Amino acid sequence: MKKSAILILLLFLLVFFVVEFDLKIDKNLTTTTTVPAISYRTVSLKVPAVDNDGNGVVTNLMVSVQPGQGRVLTDVNNLLFWVDTQYSIRTAQRVAQDVLKNNLTGVDLIYSIDTNASLIEGPSAGAALTIATIAAVEDKNLNQSVMITGTINPDGTIGPIGAVAEKAKASKDVGATLFLVPTGQGTEVSYKPTKSCERMGPILYCTTKYVTETNDISKSVGISVKEVSTIDEALKYFLI
Repeated sequence: MKKSAILILLLFLLVFFVVEFDLKIDKNLTTTTTVPAISYRTVSLKVPAVDNDGNGVVTNLMVSVQPGQGRVLTDVNNLLFWVDTQYSIRTAQRVAQDVLKNNLTGVDLIYSIDTNASLIEGPSAGAALTIATIAAVEDKNLNQSVMITGTINPDGTIGPIGAVAEKAKASKDVGATLFLVPTGQGTEVSYKPTKSCERMGPILYCTTKYVTETNDISKSVGISVKEVSTIDEALKYFLI
């Protein structure tokens, strides 16, 4: 009888210590693995573009971030999303991951572009997409007096685009004071043909020469223009 009581007491103590040990482990695991949840937030940025007629227009780009599974979603209003624009969005996400040192697997990114133009194509919003993505994930504000044009490359460099002067003018018209462009595109070079003719007897000889003309966009449009080569450079002007 006495031995039975001792055995029961020993079993009770063993169970007690096992349960207590498990509770301490669970408590420690909970403390070290808890990650603050990301709340829903949206960042907007004005982006210059060109419509079907070659006129400069400004679109409103919005990037939203919410808890999710690493998905990239698009919400399009009055806009045909071209394949190259979708590629730019994917590249923007990857570059943002590299800049932030974050794989973004725990969030969904939602891209929305609202514009009055019925059709806008081209990857020239790539740099803006990347900047807006970084700001949304980091919950940072953007300087709305700055606008940018340029493609985005997987290594984070900003590539060349067209119609810089038209985009610069559109940016100025909506109140921007600083316009960021890819390296080498702060000026536009054009070639103006000049024709000269000389008559030699009954024959008229004509030659055409092309004269180089350089257009300083900052002076011709009236907006401060700065060249940037990487997303890291551009972010210094945007994040506030």
